[in-house]
Amino acid sequence: MLSCCGAAQSADAPSEGWPRWLGPRGDSVWRDTGILEKFPEGGPVIRWRTPIGGGYAGPAVFNGKVYVTDRQLASNAEVPKNPMQRGSIAGSERVLCLNEADGKEIWKHEEDVPYTISYAAGPRTTPTVADGKVYTLGAEGSLLCLDAEKGTVIWSHDLKKDYGAKTPLWGFSSSPLLEGNKLICQVGGIESTVVAFDKDTGKEIWKSLAAPELGYSSPAIGEFGGKREVIVWLPDGVYGLDPETGKELWMQKYISKMGMVIATPRKLGELLFVSSFFNGPMMLKFDGGNPAVQVAWRGNSSIETKPDGIHCVMSTPFLENGYLYGTCSYGQLRCLKADTGERVWESLDYLGGAPVRWGNAFIVKNGERFFLLSEQGNLIIAKLSPKGYEEISRAHLLEATGDAAGRPVVWSHPAFADKCIFARNDKEIVCASLAADAK
Repeated sequence: MLSCCGAAQSADAPSEGWPRWLGPRGDSVWRDTGILEKFPEGGPVIRWRTPIGGGYAGPAVFNGKVYVTDRQLASNAEVPKNPMQRGSIAGSERVLCLNEADGKEIWKHEEDVPYTISYAAGPRTTPTVADGKVYTLGAEGSLLCLDAEKGTVIWSHDLKKDYGAKTPLWGFSSSPLLEGNKLICQVGGIESTVVAFDKDTGKEIWKSLAAPELGYSSPAIGEFGGKREVIVWLPDGVYGLDPETGKELWMQKYISKMGMVIATPRKLGELLFVSSFFNGPMMLKFDGGNPAVQVAWRGNSSIETKPDGIHCVMSTPFLENGYLYGTCSYGQLRCLKADTGERVWESLDYLGGAPVRWGNAFIVKNGERFFLLSEQGNLIIAKLSPKGYEEISRAHLLEATGDAAGRPVVWSHPAFADKCIFARNDKEIVCASLAADAK
């Protein structure tokens, strides 16, 4: 994991919230205690459901507020029936701030944004909340810093106008990363693949790299050999950057077909894991020598029903105790040995037992168990260990409203905070209590 797990939360410790992509520490760990062991009959207690528009962006939760982005189509516009089709689709993007207690709208910010992307349901990136500000990045490159209480614009950038960036096939999908006083974003343009902005003013601090195209994976922070680095995974390779200057520290070539790098790189000790749908997995190892990184192992590039390793699509894998857990190209939930890539087991139980192309579940750990939100809208409590997949309980939380390969899906990462889950589809966002004493 890119951030080490901290000490277990005490019984009376406040929730950390879920203020960014993959949680408060960027490690897919939910540290609230007092969580139910299994779902009651009829599922968890629903606190509220609030109608919203389309989008793949997960919510952020912090300080009693829920932040989520969505898409509102113009009255005469419609999303193509074929999700791969591109055109010019009229509509707007919204940033919504909801009251965590009841789901009621506190404020909204709305901009007219014609879409030219494939899979045009709505925005992709999770808001980032810190120091009274909320940062969002829209699917067509609108980077906003808003006042978290009022929704007023503090600063903004249009990445296409300001940097000459081109909208990727599936839109700007890389959630910005806060590091000190810097907001680090994948931007694109000439020698500005990655840009660090002053988080308070929006002024450029540094820009780095001239990669041929952007991917969809979010930058992350890791420490290797005692040195803090920004890890950026792009369609031509994996990069380590100095977070203070943007200087390239190392690069490992990894050409990914269709730029399909989506899952966030994951760290375990001195190992760093990446995986894509077409080109498969790669584990890097840091030893402080020259070169700084070496390939520990690689999988093959087969995407048929029996690819080796884990060929990730949307879901970011989870690494711990020498093992790796993640979903493969046809939905297989797999466990691998982190140091060799050897498969330990696989299961399709969470999906109902049958392989599904691009089958997906988002994986978050709480205590000794995991919460999985499947693409079918099912919330599952399970144990993942080298011994196998052990399902404890499941409940249907959301209708699958998206469209992928001719089937309905939920492809938006949930947030976990204050003993609740916050999850959305293209019609609503729901808050369900996961507290052991929920009534």
